[in-house]
Amino acid sequence: MDMEPAPKPTPSAPRLGRDALVAAICGLVVVLMVGASYAAVPFYNWFCRATGFNGTTQVATSAPSAAPLERRIAIRFDSNVAGGLPWKFEPEQTEINIKIGQVVTVYYNVTNQSARTTTGQAAYNVAPLTVGAYFEKINCFCFTEQTMGPGEKREMPVVFYVDPSIVKDSDNDGLNTITLSYTFYPVRDPAPKPVAATEPDKPKGNL
Repeated sequence: MDMEPAPKPTPSAPRLGRDALVAAICGLVVVLMVGASYAAVPFYNWFCRATGFNGTTQVATSAPSAAPLERRIAIRFDSNVAGGLPWKFEPEQTEINIKIGQVVTVYYNVTNQSARTTTGQAAYNVAPLTVGAYFEKINCFCFTEQTMGPGEKREMPVVFYVDPSIVKDSDNDGLNTITLSYTFYPVRDPAPKPVAATEPDKPKGNL
């Protein structure tokens, strides 16, 4: 009895070509995602400051015209450092109790723990998210890149107040605590800065 010839194997070249194309696309996506993670920090900061999205605080140019209210509120301070940035970052105080409408200055301490110059930039928000529109910052270190030399330590101030109009917002009835949170991210290609004479640090009493 005659045997039928076995079928010839299907050429694998087209499949290999498809696999290579898929691998190349995946690699490109990974590269784009890594690049976007660094570019996203300044864009995220701009977007949130403009819209108040995600509990982002507002920017004030001066203290409120009205006197502070008698109602008090607790402000907690949180600090984080993203991977790739060898910094120690922490608030001098973890919590304070203030009057609504009172202008307050607090400090965060930052130390570059590496033997090289590094640059970071902070993103920030407050919780609960409903208070973002009422948390007014007059001065903050988060709007610019921070470059620190090997082993450098720095004290960074934040000047803020809670807008008294928050008491008229029913969404914040019973609010007792606000948490201000910062996260420093590494900046791989910091913007060049003009050469200028170094100014001595200002004492706390002048801020």
